[in-house]
Amino acid sequence: MRTQSEDTSPDMERVQIELIRKATPAKRFAIMQAWSQLLMEANKQHIRKDYPGASEEEISLIFVARHYGQALADALKTDLARRQQ
Repeated sequence: MRTQSEDTSPDMERVQIELIRKATPAKRFAIMQAWSQLLMEANKQHIRKDYPGASEEEISLIFVARHYGQALADALKTDLARRQQ
């Protein structure tokens, strides 16, 4: 049997899948929420590396532009500027 991940053995993958199946919907949601947060932070770390002098606001706007589109990032930037007045 081929696993979903190259670095996971078939036995371990079966254990992982069984644990997911037994988890409550709330637990599954919490796992996915934590994983999503981890991935977003990893992406922001990469942006920080690419733009070492950028502020956290700039990092967040670059993240939004890359993942949700420049139009949304521009609208967000305009709204943030309006709120700071």
